[in-house]
Amino acid sequence: MRKVCTLSAILVFVSALAYAETFTGKLFDASCVDQHKNEQTTEACMPTSSTASFAIQASGKMLKLDEDGNRKAAEAWTEYNNSADRAKDPDAQSHVMATVEGTLSGDEIKVEAIRIR
Repeated sequence: MRKVCTLSAILVFVSALAYAETFTGKLFDASCVDQHKNEQTTEACMPTSSTASFAIQASGKMLKLDEDGNRKAAEAWTEYNNSADRAKDPDAQSHVMATVEGTLSGDEIKVEAIRIR
């Protein structure tokens, strides 16, 4: 019986991973995007070291990250800023590309993993 339960749990976990999608696009400060949603441009909304909520523009849509995704994005952002390319000016306004793996629910992504480049 224990083997059946273990196998069932593994199958549920693997099938949940099968529903994950990959989103690639520009990373933004979600709070800034909300403040400027009536404007045509979001260029001023590049993330900085103080960004707490993130969004990604993928396939022409602005998708917010869930709470756990924001935490993961903040960690990835810190690592990215500590890289040799960004160490000179971590708050420089330039487009930052990200790849997010997760499940889309409305306009929010339940993030499993994020990579910033």
